[in-house]
Amino acid sequence: MSFLEFVEGPLWYVAAAVFLIGALWKVVGILRLGRKADLSIPRASATAGAVRSQFLHFVPHGGFPFRTIYHLTAGYMFHIGLFLVLLFGAPHVIFAQNNIYALPWVTMPYWGFVVAAQVAFAGLILLWVRRISDPVMIKISDKDDHIGSWLTFLVMLSGCMALQESVVALRATHMLLVDMWLIYFPFSRLMHAVTFMFSRGYTGAFFGRRGIVP
Repeated sequence: MSFLEFVEGPLWYVAAAVFLIGALWKVVGILRLGRKADLSIPRASATAGAVRSQFLHFVPHGGFPFRTIYHLTAGYMFHIGLFLVLLFGAPHVIFAQNNIYALPWVTMPYWGFVVAAQVAFAGLILLWVRRISDPVMIKISDKDDHIGSWLTFLVMLSGCMALQESVVALRATHMLLVDMWLIYFPFSRLMHAVTFMFSRGYTGAFFGRRGIVP
């Protein structure tokens, strides 16, 4: 078995299992925490507040939109670019069809992959620059935040370098980094990609019950 076959075969399945089991374990743990009984008199619907919060925080709002527009713009650039590359990049679609499912799927042209990847790169870099330059972000950031950012960056960079699939070593390096990323994901703040729905819902329900829009 070659190194490429190992990282795309046994190691990838182990990493995917760790990713799925770890993420599920985190979600179940959050759900089991529940929340304390709220004895205050409700002024509005907590459920409506939870639902409203899920969508409200996708756009600048409140009295300080100028403080969030940079973060939101960079965040959209990174997440939308990465979403397009992951789900519609031809190499990813082919890999998924060979290893996960065999359904027909639309793929982006080469130029679309490059554009989406560049947008994702720009967004990720802008987010990291904010993390190391904003006084508040500096204080609340730790090693986990930086490791997650740099590991994601290296996964994306190695993927672009291996796009032509002409050098086996580049493809193997990309897959090794992907496996590392999958294993690291459930035990890091990268889990916010899943848990943000719970935190937004909880906060929205808490304030919604009191008739406040956070």
